[in-house]
Amino acid sequence: MSLLQWNESYTVQVTSLDQQHQTLFRTINELHDAMRAGHGKDLLGKMLQRLIDYTGSHFAAEEAIIEKNGYPELAARRTAHQALVKQVLKFQKDFEAGAPVAAVDLMQFLQKWLNEHIQNTDKKYGPFLNEKGIR
Repeated sequence: MSLLQWNESYTVQVTSLDQQHQTLFRTINELHDAMRAGHGKDLLGKMLQRLIDYTGSHFAAEEAIIEKNGYPELAARRTAHQALVKQVLKFQKDFEAGAPVAAVDLMQFLQKWLNEHIQNTDKKYGPFLNEKGIR
């Protein structure tokens, strides 16, 4: 059972960023499924690192597009992205230290953050970028 289900309510109307968000959903779901299946710490650690790496590349791509097009809320977006990375790195450290609650807390955090971030923040830049001809 997937933790996150992509549907059209998540679209930001920019194809490349929607595709990246869908990849984030899939990656989080794979990590969630592996945790539920009781996979070993090594595999989960690699999957968590893959999520961290992909999130970083997604944030860089998103920020580049909105910066290039003069999106006025770029600084706030960078701050939000940095806060997420910092929190996920803390979860990674806790996970590697064997904290038993870290996996559950991580999944709840990612689910809440991704839902709120896309629905309440990312959707704002869609119309702005669409007006600039970016779809």
